[in-house]
Amino acid sequence: MIEITPSFHIDERELHFDFIRAAGPGGQNVNKVATAAQLRFDITNSPSLASDHKGRLIRLSGNRVNADGVLILEARRFRTQEQNRADAIQRFVELIRKALTPPKPRKKTRPTAASKAKRLQGKRVKGAIKRLRNKSFDLE
Repeated sequence: MIEITPSFHIDERELHFDFIRAAGPGGQNVNKVATAAQLRFDITNSPSLASDHKGRLIRLSGNRVNADGVLILEARRFRTQEQNRADAIQRFVELIRKALTPPKPRKKTRPTAASKAKRLQGKRVKGAIKRLRNKSFDLE
């Protein structure tokens, strides 16, 4: 079990890891050893997440989620599989934590009278500048 918060856990069996070759430092070793970790998590079929959490997670993940609703995180920062696997899990946990916190509701506000007056004054000034541009002067 992966602990996201003290009261929320995700079963490790829901995560699938593939190891691929990574670019970057490593010399000849980089062409032979698959050290980059690719974490896959099926958001749409996950029994651990509620539907509102799934929607927020998909929105937060952006283009890291494919058309089937599978989140793909790649970790290739380190030279070893173990470190990259741990890095992928850590990034996954942070992403899930963000998705679990509901967004703060927006409070409706109205513009103040002073801000309305300032906006209208600015419009008057711009209009006056444009009117002055259109005048043609006769120099006779």
